[in-house]
Amino acid sequence: MKLSRRRFAGLALSGAALPHAAMGQDLTPEEAQRAAVFGTSSEFRAAMSYIEARGDPDMVAGLLLSLRFSRARSKRIAEVLANLTGEDHGTDWFDWMLWQEARPQIAPHSSYPAFAREMYLRLDPEFDQFLRPEHITPDRTRIRLEEVTWGGVVKDGIPSLDNPDLIAAEAAEYLRGDDLVFGVTINGDARAYPLRIMGWHEMFNEVIGGVPVALAYCTLCGSGILFETQLAGQSKPLIFGSSGFLYRSNKLMFDRGTNSLWNQYTGRPVIGPLVDSGIALKQRPVVITTWDSWKASNPTTRVLSLNTGHRRNYGSGVVYNDYFGSPDLMFPAQVDQQDHAQKDYVFAIRQFGAARAWPLDAFAKTPLINDAITDTPLLLVGDAETRSVRAYERGTRKFTPTAGRIKDQDGAEWRVTESALIGPDGSRLPRVAGHISYWFAWDNYLGDAATVYDG
Repeated sequence: MKLSRRRFAGLALSGAALPHAAMGQDLTPEEAQRAAVFGTSSEFRAAMSYIEARGDPDMVAGLLLSLRFSRARSKRIAEVLANLTGEDHGTDWFDWMLWQEARPQIAPHSSYPAFAREMYLRLDPEFDQFLRPEHITPDRTRIRLEEVTWGGVVKDGIPSLDNPDLIAAEAAEYLRGDDLVFGVTINGDARAYPLRIMGWHEMFNEVIGGVPVALAYCTLCGSGILFETQLAGQSKPLIFGSSGFLYRSNKLMFDRGTNSLWNQYTGRPVIGPLVDSGIALKQRPVVITTWDSWKASNPTTRVLSLNTGHRRNYGSGVVYNDYFGSPDLMFPAQVDQQDHAQKDYVFAIRQFGAARAWPLDAFAKTPLINDAITDTPLLLVGDAETRSVRAYERGTRKFTPTAGRIKDQDGAEWRVTESALIGPDGSRLPRVAGHISYWFAWDNYLGDAATVYDG
């Protein structure tokens, strides 16, 4: 079944009452904005007339938030939006949000942060931890607050797995050989985290090989990124969870120490106490591959147990099945689709002072790509069918695939491991951290500052 991109576009708030709304010429922008959702019928009509007559598009952000949560009033709100902007997207919240994203020059009215905070706290009072008034003013946020959207769940509605139960490979009878897993090896400690489980949780906090890490899996943007969570000068590692909020169809995670919101894709705090801290989480290598392939190359691996402490259907192909099988997005995000469809997969690296993406279908032509990012030569070893890509620094060597093996320009055979590419004399070419992603996420966050491999 095809998943509608507008699945969450018409949710309504109930039980809300407007304490006061001035009428006629005494109306203020703040009161008009609140009346759009919380006012009586007469207050709503007066507010729409006031906003229309005022004619300033600084009220668009508030109207879009109202449009999403006020089904019964959506037609009139859409009329006012059309009059303010000169465009007509009807009552389609999704398309109006795309319009707003494309116009960053239109700043919301100064009352918008307080209005958005009130709206979201009515959905879940716990959102107060993320939307403190002192942290959501335009000068304090590092993303546009008007583009922060509700993902349809409350805080921790997608529960993280913190130091979850692991079992030996031979005990994982629930897994099929072609099930995809996130494979991680740190200091010889190999772990596998099946996507059929992680899709329900989107986050784990673990210590692997003595290193505190978190895997932030954004199912909406197809991206699982492994971050180190022990920061210099901090006595304890960061512990992350899912906030319930999105930004351009990408999850905003939060740390449980400060309740700052973080961009999952960049590993940087964007709203909250840690903004301007200079923190950027360090990535660690992670690979997506089949369970059969992972356990064959890592026989001592441990893997997630079904005993997660939560009741979910962890069957193969269950979680987000409709979304993964659809070309559509569930939430609005602008994307350049001139050369790539929005949900085409890419392998993404942000290292060495630059960012570069390799379309996954490039590996359908060859399993090896000799390339570079800035001045650092790389070898990428990939399999488009299993979504598996590993990257290594290659120095001055150039590699070719020969009868299923990897050889350098001198004919020497090299072996692929999770930590390095290893030569016949024991030489090691280090692994480079990267991750799989849908094209739209890469294009949204790094498109202007990155390069793309064109074959």
